Amino acid sequence: MTDLERRPLLEQRENGSLKPEHTIDNDVLPEASSLGRNIGPAGAYILVISRVIGSGIFAMPGAVIQDVGSPGLALILWIVGALVAWAGLVIDIEYGCMLPRSGGSKVYLEYTYRHPRFLASTLVAIHAVLMGFTASNCIIFAKYILYAFELEPTEISTKLLAVALLTTITIIHGCFYKTGIWIQNALGWMKIILIIFTILTGVFVVVWKPTTAAGLHTWNHLWDDSRWEWNPISTAFFKCLYSYAGLDNINNALNEVRNPIRTVKFVGPVALLTACSMYMLINVAYLSIVPLDQIHKSRELIAALFFHRLGFGKSFLPVAIALSAAGNVMVSMFGAARVKQEIARSGFLPWADLLASNKPFNAPLGGLLVHYIPSVLVIVLPPASTAYSFIAEVEGYAGQWLALAVGAGIFILRYTKPDLPRPFRAWLPAVAVRLLLCVCLIFSPLFPPKHKSGHLFYATYALIGIGV
Repeated sequence: MTDLERRPLLEQRENGSLKPEHTIDNDVLPEASSLGRNIGPAGAYILVISRVIGSGIFAMPGAVIQDVGSPGLALILWIVGALVAWAGLVIDIEYGCMLPRSGGSKVYLEYTYRHPRFLASTLVAIHAVLMGFTASNCIIFAKYILYAFELEPTEISTKLLAVALLTTITIIHGCFYKTGIWIQNALGWMKIILIIFTILTGVFVVVWKPTTAAGLHTWNHLWDDSRWEWNPISTAFFKCLYSYAGLDNINNALNEVRNPIRTVKFVGPVALLTACSMYMLINVAYLSIVPLDQIHKSRELIAALFFHRLGFGKSFLPVAIALSAAGNVMVSMFGAARVKQEIARSGFLPWADLLASNKPFNAPLGGLLVHYIPSVLVIVLPPASTAYSFIAEVEGYAGQWLALAVGAGIFILRYTKPDLPRPFRAWLPAVAVRLLLCVCLIFSPLFPPKHKSGHLFYATYALIGIGV
């Protein structure tokens, strides 16, 4: 353990109270949750990898190819997305080691931007409450369940199933704390096994049954129909970045992690390497089996078409994919509830004492309910047919503003607090690249696409992201 981790979590005050005094400067000290430190290295890895690899690995490849037109350009974006995700990850690792407590970006921005007073806290609270929803994976869960049981995916049935999943997970995490951790760990390992099985299945078909691999000719036309335009490329890139989102999920719950500094150093890089490898290999598997014209039409159901063409697993495997999406929702809500608790703890929500407490089930039910309400609204209000991609674009765009502020904070603290203990130091050129990309993506809606698609204004996602 480092000297920082050995420092006492509670220091006795003059009045004899052992209650921790939550000031900005105290954020450099680890703080234990009343729930205890129940998350070890394996649980921390699942908390991150299950958040990163959700429905994106099964749903995004088709949507990305449809945006940019060609498989070659899509594969490049997946690789670049991993590199950019790494540039963002080193920022989160430095902050997590420097300020090892729950709350993630909220704690980092409050510590960095202290003036005007409460400005950073207010902006983070607004973003976290209004934009910090969990909806897209609920929609994928509903679509795959309906597909598995050959039910008509109507607007109502899709939304009802999505809301039912969200409600069930809120109850589990809000009333049965340790049971929820056990379930999300089980779903996380099941997801990893499923992805490995999918990749190996694609290899088997290409090597031993090449006549079944209808997409093999795609490799001769990798760059056909490529759309080298800034707007469609940036929109597709948002989707790729969204699929790598969640590498900082462990930062949201560091109060519950054993050896938080040591854990945050290794969990993120291992999870990113795992995710990048799996994304690339499963994209290759999809492109080898499913014809390109069907990929353009399938969008989020590309994995279902993959298994359907192989002639097995028509029901079981879509159910497994749906359950892995449910696992992603579980770990997303696990981390998000802690952020909402920290916001309530700072007094930025009504009934703050109630929402910040772990009563009555010794679980963050209040934080979960704050997360639940906007998530339900986002599921119910947009059309189900376009909701997944639209939500990904809105979340991705709004997240760039937050990432820009957090990344700039690294440079600010290096200058204003050079003597602050830093168990991990981010590589500054990587931070600069991340900031430059944030700026480029923020201004990408100024360049309209040459070919319009869909019924919405092409920059609707940006207008909503800026408005919030």
